[in-house]
Amino acid sequence: MIDTRSDSSHIDELIRIVMPSLLLSILFVGIARAEELPLRIDGDIGLGSYYTRSIIRDKADQVSVLPYGYFDYGRMFMRTDTLGIKTMKMGYGYLEIAGRIRQDGFSADVPALQGLNDRQTSLPLGLGTLQITPVGAFFINAFHDIHKSNGNLLEMIYVAKLEISPVTFYPLAGAEYLSGGFVRYYYGISAHEAATSAYAAYQPTGALDPFIGLMVDARLSEEYHLNLYLRRKWLGDAIRSSPIVDKSIMDNGFIALSYRFK
Repeated sequence: MIDTRSDSSHIDELIRIVMPSLLLSILFVGIARAEELPLRIDGDIGLGSYYTRSIIRDKADQVSVLPYGYFDYGRMFMRTDTLGIKTMKMGYGYLEIAGRIRQDGFSADVPALQGLNDRQTSLPLGLGTLQITPVGAFFINAFHDIHKSNGNLLEMIYVAKLEISPVTFYPLAGAEYLSGGFVRYYYGISAHEAATSAYAAYQPTGALDPFIGLMVDARLSEEYHLNLYLRRKWLGDAIRSSPIVDKSIMDNGFIALSYRFK
């Protein structure tokens, strides 16, 4: 049995206990102090086709058609897969309470996963900020999964901007860290699963996944825009070494047609 767990489990438990009260405190104090923001939609709303390359053995790639949004409405915002509320002013942006939409769950309904339990989709909730500086934009987020894994997700992303009208390019680079609890739930093999499947027990630690990407905003008219996004992520050792993972790289992206509100 491989057991590489460390004291990170104690940190996960501390965050799980402290995070809810911290979020509520920042929400109430931050909104009371925040400047008034215009109560109107500012940004893009549309429909997109989303693709994610599966890294799990025998599982098909995911393709779905879902709403697309990248807009502000007063203190509320949606940035593709992230929704939240802006609280107190901080630097070039705001301290934000945010939630993340992920599609990391999967069912064990294929031969390669026989004997394993289904993995439920995570529900990350936490704090973050978008800092739009003179040298580019920085996204910084810290989430705790309030669903099954009880793990943590930390990420930092840098985004640059290059405009060649009518197309604007946004190259980006960043990394995400998934805690041991997060990685063990989705990619580990418990002792019970080892007894009912073809795999040995696997209890990994956290994983650091660097990535690069590109977002393209093509203006079709003053109101309508075509949005394209591509990202490649290199999986950390703890994920790559999982017996149920058969790839070292995850690709995902989307294409969306949107209406721009101003």
